[in-house]
Formats: sequence, structure tokens, C-alpha cells
Amino acid sequence: MTAILPGFLTGLSLIVAIGAQNAFVLRQGLLRKHVLPIVLICAISDATLIILGVLGLGALISALPWLLEVIRWVGVAFLVWYGSTSLKRFMKNESLKAAEAGSGNLKQTVLTTLALTFLNPHVYLDTVIFIGGIANQFGDQKWMFVIGAVTASFIWFFGLGFGASKASVVMSRPTFWKILDVFIAAVMFSLAITLAVAKLS
Repeated sequence: MTAILPGFLTGLSLIVAIGAQNAFVLRQGLLRKHVLPIVLICAISDATLIILGVLGLGALISALPWLLEVIRWVGVAFLVWYGSTSLKRFMKNESLKAAEAGSGNLKQTVLTTLALTFLNPHVYLDTVIFIGGIANQFGDQKWMFVIGAVTASFIWFFGLGFGASKASVVMSRPTFWKILDVFIAAVMFSLAITLAVAKLS
């Protein structure tokens, strides 16, 4: 059981940072739109990748550097597109309309969540290789470490998604949505640049 806390803290430290996925979960949480499927996809995806890492997928990914390169450039393209969409809402004063009408149907939301999750090569480095590798250092308690990391993921995404809805009082202010869209665009563009120049190793 002593491996659960290290697993929890390790998992939490890797997902709390502001990123494309978290920014999307935050926006959808504020909109109260498809929050449950989004947070479930994010948390279950993390859990699946961590388990695959413990089972040895990390070694396979390390042996196929071209695979991360493909994911990297598809991810860059997607981040630029999503950032441009947020910037377009800001420039055309569409933020409030998006807030009132919601943000896409369930299918579009699910596809966007999956793209933001799996088109980021760092998710494989963090969950599959890093967390999976550390978990295996705990020997017989490695699955306790996994339980801790997976618990952190579920708590974070459910807290972010459903906690954001509590702040919905600010949704009535058009300025808030303009600021949020600029913030999201900045996050997406900065991550696209970071991915483009990063050394994936």
C-alpha cells in the first residue's frame, strides 16, 4: 500500500500543468456541455496508457521513434487548427454565442477530446514510458502505484470538469469568454511551437 501515495503524487504532478487537454476540459466544464463523457475519456485514457506502460508498451514506443514523430506533427497541425478556431471566435465576437449554444455536439466533442489526448506525443512519454517505468520499479507493489496514479487522474479531471461549472456565474459576461478564448488560443499555439521544436527522447 505504500506505493499508492507515490503513484498518486506522480500522476497528479504530470496532469495538473495547464495544457491543451486541460484547457478544453475547463472550457467544456464552464459550458456544462458533455462534461461527463469528456472527463471519463480523459481519465480512462490515462489509466489505459499507464497500464499499457506497466505491461511493456513503453519499450515498444522507445524502439519506434518514427511513431512519435508522426504523432508530433499531426498533433502540431491539430493544435494550430484548434487555436485558430478559438482566435476566430475572439476576433468575430462569437465567444458569447458559443457560450449560449454550447460547443459542438457529442460526437464532435468526443473526437476533439480524443485528438487532444492521443495526438500529444508527451502523453505517451509521461504515462506509458515515465509512469509505467517508475511503477515497474516498485516490484510487487507496482499495481498499487498504478492505482495511485489512476486515482489522481480521475480526481483531477472530474474536479476540473465539474468544478468549473460552479464558476458558471461568470458566463454571463462576454468579456470572460473573449479572455478565455484568447487564453486557449495562446495555450494551443504555444504547445504547437513546443511540440514542433521539442526533442522527443
